[in-house]
Amino acid sequence: MIDPSIATPPVNRALPLEWPCRLGRVLVVDDDREARDAVLAELADHQCHAVGSSGRDVQHHLQRSQFSLVILDVRAGRIDGFGVLRRIRAHSDVPVILTTRQQQDEVDRILGLELGADEFSRDPLNPRELLARAHAILRRQEVGRRQSAAVTARGGYRFNGWELRRCTRVLTNPAGEVVELTKTEYALLVAFLEAPRRPLSRAHLIRTTKAHEDVQDRSIDVQVLRLRRKIEADRSGSRLIRTERGIGYILDVPVEILF
Repeated sequence: MIDPSIATPPVNRALPLEWPCRLGRVLVVDDDREARDAVLAELADHQCHAVGSSGRDVQHHLQRSQFSLVILDVRAGRIDGFGVLRRIRAHSDVPVILTTRQQQDEVDRILGLELGADEFSRDPLNPRELLARAHAILRRQEVGRRQSAAVTARGGYRFNGWELRRCTRVLTNPAGEVVELTKTEYALLVAFLEAPRRPLSRAHLIRTTKAHEDVQDRSIDVQVLRLRRKIEADRSGSRLIRTERGIGYILDVPVEILF
């Protein structure tokens, strides 16, 4: 049975006109009902519309309703938080903040981010800090959507003698020859071209290529290697895509937007 826990504002409080808050609907996932209710109450106190869920019921909630944010507990001995995150990322790009009350393990933190989490934070968080982080995530997401829409309207990119045309998805090398790209390679290249000389995390690239299920076998690294082989093949010693240790990858050349 679905747990219908929904945080509502205390009846003795006067609600501001902006109810619900700008975060929209927030899904709080924790198998410990007491801990979950505490988070729901904190969010309600800050005029946020929050819904509680067990790990088992996450997909049901996401299929039935639209959420702007998921707060997911990944404490050891509780729900398989990383398994829940994989299932979320297989079907949704909703921002996810992971929380844990145990000592934060570096490997777990990296795994969470590589699986597609947007934040990994020690619980309990100051509610105002949690809301500030959530607003920052949503702002970044909105900026990314606007930039993507603006770039899509343009014709393509030119970099280091190469040209990629968006309308036809055709990539040509400096000699004018067409170089075939797979769907994943094309998505990866566009991600790099939209953010030249800026380090991109593996988590960002995973979301870009929709390769969430393959992250454990380092599939994104394999895809980057294949793309490198194609766009660096004709220039001996040239490294257009660099590895940023501890972060991900960066396209280290200037990019020109075409018409």
